[in-house]
Amino acid sequence: MNRKTLFIVSTVVLLGAFAAGVLLYKSEKMQRWSQAGGRNEAALARDYSPTLGTADAKVHIVEFLDPACETCARFYPHVKNLMAANPDKIRLSIRHVPFHSGADYVVKVLEAARKQGKYWQALEAVLATQADWTSHHTVQPDLVWRALGGLGLNFEQIKADMNSPDIAQRIEQDLNDAKTLNVTKTPSFFVNGRPLPSFGLEQLQNLVKEALQSAY
Repeated sequence: MNRKTLFIVSTVVLLGAFAAGVLLYKSEKMQRWSQAGGRNEAALARDYSPTLGTADAKVHIVEFLDPACETCARFYPHVKNLMAANPDKIRLSIRHVPFHSGADYVVKVLEAARKQGKYWQALEAVLATQADWTSHHTVQPDLVWRALGGLGLNFEQIKADMNSPDIAQRIEQDLNDAKTLNVTKTPSFFVNGRPLPSFGLEQLQNLVKEALQSAY
């Protein structure tokens, strides 16, 4: 075997080994996540989690979300599109994981808006205007209120409610559950308890499609 042939064979072997290693890593990662989800089903969604969609929908998307996360803002319309394309078949639960500096302030505002029955309107408003109240991934608290104008919210009541013990407990529980499920970045999605094999919109769409085909 000459040097050129030996080099080609060696390269092919190395590439094959690398590809196999990547597949093994992804497989092991999926197994770890799946085991965590199976052992800790309650950690996926709590009774208090904001939920959109019909209760009897057979496909359940759980999203761990940080309102100051740019990718969360970009993904949210796509999640809504998935739900709109499959009416009454998908429900969405949100878990709040304020990883960015100051994001816990926004979560408290959202939870206080929920007490007035306007959580989803508030969430969509802050995500749509995210660039106006964040700077270098840091929340500017005074600017958040502008995003909520026009929603008919009682701001004084929100300011009173946002620091209530029950909201603090929910945030703490969401962060603990995220840790249990090895969620370290946002957005992180689970579809009927299964995490994405790797992050991406296509991966989310495919996992939802698989769940829909299995359920209906």
